Amino acid sequence: MKKLTIQKINETKIAAKEIPTLFKDKGITYNTIENVNWPKEFPYCPKMEFGVAHTEDAFLIHYRVEEQSVRAVAQKDNDNVWEDSCAEFFISPASDGLYYNVECNCAGTLLVGVGEGRNSRELAAPEITKQIDRWATLGRQPFDTCNQPTKWELALRIPYSVFFRHNIKTLDGLTLKGNFYKCGDKLPVPHFISWNPIGTPTPDFHCPQFFGELSIED
Repeated sequence: MKKLTIQKINETKIAAKEIPTLFKDKGITYNTIENVNWPKEFPYCPKMEFGVAHTEDAFLIHYRVEEQSVRAVAQKDNDNVWEDSCAEFFISPASDGLYYNVECNCAGTLLVGVGEGRNSRELAAPEITKQIDRWATLGRQPFDTCNQPTKWELALRIPYSVFFRHNIKTLDGLTLKGNFYKCGDKLPVPHFISWNPIGTPTPDFHCPQFFGELSIED
């Protein structure tokens, strides 16, 4: 199991567009997403790394991606963003068996769900998803497949209030479970890669038993 320490940043009112510069100034370490869990069927591995930190009331994430094609067809939040060029963050904030999936395509359209497994997801209401501030180098408008090598970045500020089935005041000092992913189900070359490896026979990110360890710095 991989382990990751999530550094605390004592800043307030951080906008998503400020996260890349903030992470550079604070020396945040970036981690690669490179586990090709199903190499026979889906061998392609785009270049992807992420930096993550937290404040008193939010997670801050910055993704950097280089892949051979991009897609951002989803029109609105909670559409099928996993079919696009998509970065994902799954986290269990408590020990009650529930985990959240925060999935965002390269144009900043996202999906948030919660449940105990793939078949028991409850999607977040629009007033919840709109709390997530997003910044994307490819802009915020949907676009169809662009079949050429592309570099893109995405930054998210995810307030703890987005975890709507829990009443989180602080996560300081806790050790949680979670994983980070990159996928693109309807790209010309589909792929399914992860930060912590997954041991299922077919692609499936909804596997909390394969989450890594996230230590939240206080």
